[in-house]
Amino acid sequence: MSPEVSDAFKGLDTKKWSLFHTKRVKTGDVIEGYGPHIVYLPKEAVPSQIKLTPFQQTALRIMGKKAEKEVEKYPDLDEWLVKARMRMRAEEYIAYVLLTTYLMWAIAGVLAIIFIALYSVIGVLSIMIAIIMIMIAFMIKPLMLSMPKSKAKSRGRNIDKKLASAMSFVASLASADVNVDVIFKELAKQPIYGEIQKEAEWITRDTELLGIDILNAIKEGARRSPSVKWQDFLQGVVTTSTSGGQLKPYFIVKLQEFEKDSQLDNKRRTETLGMMAESYVTVVVAFPLFLIVIIAIMAITNGQAESSIPMLYAVDALMIPGSQGVFIYIMWGLTQEA
Repeated sequence: MSPEVSDAFKGLDTKKWSLFHTKRVKTGDVIEGYGPHIVYLPKEAVPSQIKLTPFQQTALRIMGKKAEKEVEKYPDLDEWLVKARMRMRAEEYIAYVLLTTYLMWAIAGVLAIIFIALYSVIGVLSIMIAIIMIMIAFMIKPLMLSMPKSKAKSRGRNIDKKLASAMSFVASLASADVNVDVIFKELAKQPIYGEIQKEAEWITRDTELLGIDILNAIKEGARRSPSVKWQDFLQGVVTTSTSGGQLKPYFIVKLQEFEKDSQLDNKRRTETLGMMAESYVTVVVAFPLFLIVIIAIMAITNGQAESSIPMLYAVDALMIPGSQGVFIYIMWGLTQEA
């Protein structure tokens, strides 16, 4: 390794990292699998340090001590940050959340005072806007704290969607008697498999950069994966290998299992789309038309045609576009590529 590359490691401070722990042994002890080893990097490759944004660094400096106390309330936050691949420690993320929350409270408070002062000009609408802004400010903290878990679950769903096609690739390589470490290395080069490629990259990083043996790397990959199906698959690889079984039949069985699950998911998605199409015709097309006709008839009958105009505008400008937007978003989510 060239001096320029090795010097790049000097800026790395891993003493306080809670996600990566060093094996500590007594002087003279020898443990198989641990110890100095050669690390091969691509030509002219330089390791990069994970950096926080300027705002996150400021938050850590200001809220660091408070965040260290707060982190005890969220024991699973570190795990969800890893599964979501959000490269921050729990203390750093909580400091970022706290500073963002306090700033939002301050901004919402100032704007609420301004709108309340405009009560004589705007009327009740100013009070409603002030209340909404205060509610949003108080929702920021729980929303941000739930973001790692939400993002991890989203990654898990994306992994599950690609499992059948990725398993076809894995089974093909296994049929050619390719070693399991090479299989994951080749899988890590296939961006078509989305989040599965990133999971395979992490396993390959552990084996080739950190010198961990393939089975322990797969165990770690299962531990930090947000997908239960992918965890089950990786644990099955370890169990099959350690029990003396053959991986080729195992991969073929998992391929058949994931293909069957994919077919069932596609069938459920199709049925849901059909139900949503019927609901769209009823809720978005027919109901607003009937409502407009009923409002118009009642206004003419009561002799109050002018008073019904704002209600007709509300149906036409708010209700119809809003309901269409909701249906479009739901159907877009259902029609994402499996």
